[in-house]
Amino acid sequence: MNYQNPIIKGFNPDPSICRVGEDYYVVTSSFEYFPAIPVYHSRDLVNWQLISYCLDRDSQLDLLHRTSYVPIPDNASGGIYAPSLCFENGLFYVTVTNVSNGGNFIVTASDMKGPWSDPVFVKQGGIDPSLFFEDGHVYFTTSALIGGTHGIYLCEIDIRTGEMLTDSRLISRGNGGIAPEGPHIFRKDGWYYLLMAEGGTSYGHMVTILRSKDIYGPYESCPRNPVLSHKDSDSSIQCVGHGHMVTDPAGNWWMVCLGIRQLGPSLHNLGRETFLTPLYWDDEGWPVIGTNGTIDYSMDGPITSPQLPETTVFTDYFRDNVINLQYNFIRNPDLLDYQIHAGGQYLEMRDQKGVSLSTRTKSPAFLGIRQKEFCTEAECVVLNHFIPGQRTGITAYYNDSYHYDLYLERSDTGFQVCLRRQVHDMEVITSRPIEEDFRQIYLKIIADRNYYTFLYSTDGSAYTTLGQGMTAGLCSEGTYSLTFVGTYLGMFTESGTGHFNSFTCHFKPES
Repeated sequence: MNYQNPIIKGFNPDPSICRVGEDYYVVTSSFEYFPAIPVYHSRDLVNWQLISYCLDRDSQLDLLHRTSYVPIPDNASGGIYAPSLCFENGLFYVTVTNVSNGGNFIVTASDMKGPWSDPVFVKQGGIDPSLFFEDGHVYFTTSALIGGTHGIYLCEIDIRTGEMLTDSRLISRGNGGIAPEGPHIFRKDGWYYLLMAEGGTSYGHMVTILRSKDIYGPYESCPRNPVLSHKDSDSSIQCVGHGHMVTDPAGNWWMVCLGIRQLGPSLHNLGRETFLTPLYWDDEGWPVIGTNGTIDYSMDGPITSPQLPETTVFTDYFRDNVINLQYNFIRNPDLLDYQIHAGGQYLEMRDQKGVSLSTRTKSPAFLGIRQKEFCTEAECVVLNHFIPGQRTGITAYYNDSYHYDLYLERSDTGFQVCLRRQVHDMEVITSRPIEEDFRQIYLKIIADRNYYTFLYSTDGSAYTTLGQGMTAGLCSEGTYSLTFVGTYLGMFTESGTGHFNSFTCHFKPES
């Protein structure tokens, strides 16, 4: 049966998958966003729903105080890296790295919807940890630089305390590609298989696999490595890698992996997304993934249900007393600054500390959702409750150094609508005064492959265009430092309390 990729759209990189009975679960990286580690559920591998987050409490995660566990120059690309998910003896385990503060740790839950435990930390260094359970032993692998040698390291741990029971041992330096990472060990037909990513998580990314009769090696390489890569391919799906395998109840094998959809040559703004491909094992005991080691938008595989039409409209009129699961904050928020008044049907968002969207270390007043398609319309309705100096509006946000913001500002002389374009260290603001006699203002973003266009209206009918920002300005390839995130569309307020009547996004998939 045919299905379409990506199966989880928008910024959802480094997928890890687990099946328990008829239920599949995927977790992905979240970097500086909170709550962290989104959990997706499916019964058929192709229809997915966000059901929870693994890290939703300050006691589990600190994104505000950086201790530089890993020297990442960009705060937005710090935080939570590459969770790995597994199920053992009635418990779900997620092991992950907070590269900004604390390092590698494990959280557990009896239900993927939570609650999840507080972290149990493991001292083995590196990133991209994963667990392998066998005969009462628990093995912990990471990609690490230890003693001057970069590779995949393995130790045995006490799963209850995180204590290392053995020293870290180097089991592989990879297959020659840079940055061997994302290790997963599994057992099949008497072999220990080591699945990993290499080539760096950009256009040279790839999936490789090795095997050994002993978990500590030596490991032999698949003669077809890399078993999945789009390096030097003319496909608009690029950066394919960081795979994780799963079997369905019928015994068929599948892999989830990350990839990007290109805007054009060497540009992407949606972030790395989650793709799915079938695989089979050849007579020599090596996996054959996708179509001779490549994947596509349209693929065939033994799925059990048709892929349903995706939800293309997100609408929030703030009629519930809880914040919608789709929203994320930037770093750890003060939740008291976000109040939904369901009776009056509006969201109150407060910034008392003058924290702007360009602040690198604090949590600005922001609520956003992932941009899932190149062509998207997003709109918020802002109520006329302002103090002098307040800025409240809508944003296309990549990180603190790359964002386009359309907002209403009140000064001592009146109201003005402003478009702020922040790219690198350059900030350009275009403004236009408006009459004060309005109850609310409609702020709209229309995105396509080339531009984000910014419009406003006081009646929701007649719109005025204030300006544009090139889509390339919010692309990972153009940032001044290494970045791993994707664009969000959301609401924000600065230096005051914003009141939002609604927020909507209409995603327009390309045929």
